[in-house]
Amino acid sequence: MPETEGIPCLLMRGGTSKGALFLASDLPQDPTERDDLLLRIMGSPDPRQVDGLGGAHPLTSKVAVISPSPDTGADVDYLFLQVGVDTALVSSRQNCGNILAAVGPFAVERGLVQPSDGHTEVRIRMVNTGSTATARFATPGAVVDYDGGPAAGCAVAIDGVPGTAAPIRLTFEATAGSSTGALFPTGKVLDHAEEVDITCVDNGMPSVLMRAADLGLTGDETPADLEANEGLAERLAGLRLAAAELMGMGDVRGATVPKLVLLAPPRAGGSIATRSFLPVRVHTSIGVLGALTVAAGVLAEGSVGHDLAALPAPDDPFRVEHPTGHFDVEVALEATPDGYTVSHSTALRTARKIFDGRVFPRPHL
Repeated sequence: MPETEGIPCLLMRGGTSKGALFLASDLPQDPTERDDLLLRIMGSPDPRQVDGLGGAHPLTSKVAVISPSPDTGADVDYLFLQVGVDTALVSSRQNCGNILAAVGPFAVERGLVQPSDGHTEVRIRMVNTGSTATARFATPGAVVDYDGGPAAGCAVAIDGVPGTAAPIRLTFEATAGSSTGALFPTGKVLDHAEEVDITCVDNGMPSVLMRAADLGLTGDETPADLEANEGLAERLAGLRLAAAELMGMGDVRGATVPKLVLLAPPRAGGSIATRSFLPVRVHTSIGVLGALTVAAGVLAEGSVGHDLAALPAPDDPFRVEHPTGHFDVEVALEATPDGYTVSHSTALRTARKIFDGRVFPRPHL
């Protein structure tokens, strides 16, 4: 299809992120051509992304590419692509659990999955890591309910998003070590890098956990304050490179993972307080897989966050506090002779269809 005719695109909010969702068949199959096209669609590189769909922040510069899955255990394949804002970068080295919340409804909207009258479950293979998640959401009359009517049970609010919407329950399978090969990639729950205690953990999002106090911080700082701290940015950049080497990830200068997460005792009745780096900009909340990974890391005895946390009762959710509220997840961590394994990971999100039409990419620069 010529670019001048536009490319079918569904702009959606998924969780606390926003992105452009495409059928794989509507994009070039060659990754280089595809990425060039997506940069022009999103308006990158440009700090304002004024000439594209991007929202001038990593949380609103995301793309999902979806197709029928050849895997008999899944309905659709979901490739997540993080598009740089002021850099000409398209990265597939991480998943995104927030945009994942929009994939099931997208699959119904585009006819990839036939919905039921009531609720529909869509099994999604996350191509970035090969792991699988199941999204369950309301489809009264075989139509996606985004608002949260009676069929959805109730409308729910998630911190970081105005208003309420229909709940989407995400259940994850085998996320532990999905990017690095192990829940604790270094083989330990506590390591040291750049004279700082760290816990390297991967329950779907390779992350480096550290105590805010060890960096001279309280953990209450706003994202803007943290981003303005040039000394902190320099220190974290070096720490991230050192931790990535310990995790077997190699040189990550051009990568968006591992993420960095500062931990502090909970302030508002939760389990742990967090500030997450993306890896430079600071998340205004926390990602789905990021929250699942923090919970798994903190639950492990001896980790940097274990003694800071107010651990929940066995049947209660693990409440991750973040700059705009909290995020409840369910993570079951079990001790094994070889360390730990995750037997259960679940999160509740919402999504909304914002715009359905054709997007016209800018010409080549």
